[in-house]
Amino acid sequence: MSRLWSRLGARTAAVALLSVGVAGGFYLGEDRETQQQGLTAQVGLEVDRADLAYQRERQAAHQVKFAKQRAAEYQAKLRAAAAAKEAAERARKAEAAAASRKRDRETANVPTKPYDGPIPKSCQEYSGNREIGCALMLEKGFGIAEFPCLEKLWTKESGWNHKANNSSSGAYGIPQALPGSKMGSVASDWRTSPATQIKWGLGYIKGKYDTPCGAWRYFQNNGHY
Repeated sequence: MSRLWSRLGARTAAVALLSVGVAGGFYLGEDRETQQQGLTAQVGLEVDRADLAYQRERQAAHQVKFAKQRAAEYQAKLRAAAAAKEAAERARKAEAAAASRKRDRETANVPTKPYDGPIPKSCQEYSGNREIGCALMLEKGFGIAEFPCLEKLWTKESGWNHKANNSSSGAYGIPQALPGSKMGSVASDWRTSPATQIKWGLGYIKGKYDTPCGAWRYFQNNGHY
């Protein structure tokens, strides 16, 4: 605002000098009354111009100040919205982690259902859930040459752990069904039975990729299946 007053002072000084100059010429003219009227009118005009310029500058300064205030308010709202979004995401992740831990505790307390089906001789080189997977794959109608692809696929997905739980996505079990409850279409023991999970996974692979090797090729190209 000090700059505005300095500019107004400069204009006022200019008007004063003009007045002095005109006043000096006043005494040289013949018609003093006419000169006096002209001087008064000219000085009034210059004062009006100076006042108008001052008012415009004040208005411009006010608009700049208002614009800066609005910009600051907008930035504050953006920061608040970002903070709220971040807090909500943290809460969501914490809730998902808590739910995952609860599921893990519940699953840990349920005994694994043993597989009592036949194990073909061609599958006996494997053990644990891989052995079961090999036997059920042959039962599903796939050739033994497909098992290396299935073994690699589910090693990548879950390590053949029938309790594998992805806390971020909710995928569960050996085939990492998403959600895990899909495997309930095979049997209600989908949380604890490797055989139930493998049967569902083989059905999923056959319906979408035809063969385990087809699913493995897709996984290699896309990082999921």
